[in-house]
Amino acid sequence: MTDVLDLADRLWRGEVDTSEHHPLRHLGEIAVVRDDTGFVASFANVSAFDTPDGLLLVDTGSSLLSGAARDTLRSWTDRSVHTVVYTHGHIDHCFGVERYEEENRERRLSAPHVVAHAAVPARFDRYKETAGYNGAINRRQFGIDSFEWPVDYRYPDETYRDRLDIEVGGEHFELHHARGETDDHTWVFVPGRRVLCTGDLFIWASPNCGNPQKVQRYPKEWAAALRTMAELDAETLLPGHGLPIVGADRVHQALTETAALLEHLFNETLAMMNAGATLDDIVHTVEAPSQLLERPYLRPVYDEPEFIVRNLWRLYGGWYDGNPSRLKPAADSAIAREVATLAGGATALADRARQVAEEGDLRLAAHLVEWASAAAPDDATIHEARANIYRCRRDSESSTMSKGVFGAAARESKDKAGA
Repeated sequence: MTDVLDLADRLWRGEVDTSEHHPLRHLGEIAVVRDDTGFVASFANVSAFDTPDGLLLVDTGSSLLSGAARDTLRSWTDRSVHTVVYTHGHIDHCFGVERYEEENRERRLSAPHVVAHAAVPARFDRYKETAGYNGAINRRQFGIDSFEWPVDYRYPDETYRDRLDIEVGGEHFELHHARGETDDHTWVFVPGRRVLCTGDLFIWASPNCGNPQKVQRYPKEWAAALRTMAELDAETLLPGHGLPIVGADRVHQALTETAALLEHLFNETLAMMNAGATLDDIVHTVEAPSQLLERPYLRPVYDEPEFIVRNLWRLYGGWYDGNPSRLKPAADSAIAREVATLAGGATALADRARQVAEEGDLRLAAHLVEWASAAAPDDATIHEARANIYRCRRDSESSTMSKGVFGAAARESKDKAGA
């Protein structure tokens, strides 16, 4: 059994690392941060506030692990659930309400009252329309070949726009909207307990603010929300992913330094955009401050600062990257065939990709082997080279995003090579 609060303290002190304890890891353990406040450490966390009227839950778990999260919660208390707050509409946070509804029916109690930001219903509607696409990108991102995107959602009973103050069992809960990882994000402050629930605005990792396969993120507003939360003098931070942070000084530091990371990337990227730089120039120039990335709660183990830079370009500059050849480009396959011809054939191109990879330039090697495989899509030997290069890329990366995409490419070519 893992002592969640002890592990969190050791992570903060650097005695263990998030590479060993990834913030998206499902621990399946409960931390009692106060006698009346429990924290379920799951793939996506569940925070529980016990009141005289029953529990208020901040998030309820993922489509795959909400049952396990409920079981862990029930190892701490069997109190009925009165209210549920979604921090946002991502499917790792808002599933499992039906489990508490069934419990309440058996107890002849009203169903839990679900509260969320006003943009959550629109997100659920969009998810239904794009279920196939979302299934594909999440299978790629997490390497779960059997995963199917859900199409049934528990919509909120009550929504709000900017701020909502609610009382449950005589206790005051503040709900605040902020655009950050999503446009529908809610963070929750419980002033009577000095407990802050950040949702995914803090996840014990470099912010998930650039995810290359997902919709728009909002770095500037995200940083502003972190600054606002830092001024609350919260004693305990309960994040959407990762472990609790206990102690007002630590909470303030974690929030302000995460804001500083986002602000640096925002300012540097916008300065180069305003100077007329291309996306390629910006991506290969702007870097996050190394002293921030060394913090145990800002390591790029899920998303990466490089992707945040690209996301900022998309937000402020559209999809044209400044290279006129890519405004109305030739098909990738046509470019690949021409490059292969110039190189002396697709096999020669693949051989050069292997050589470049062995020399350590995996970025360039990936371009070369992509051209080779596109020029000769049925060549098993070329796909073997492609699989090997992308395995090396996967193994050299730290973030879930990069590992997922490169790993999927390696598996694709492994299958085509018949290996």
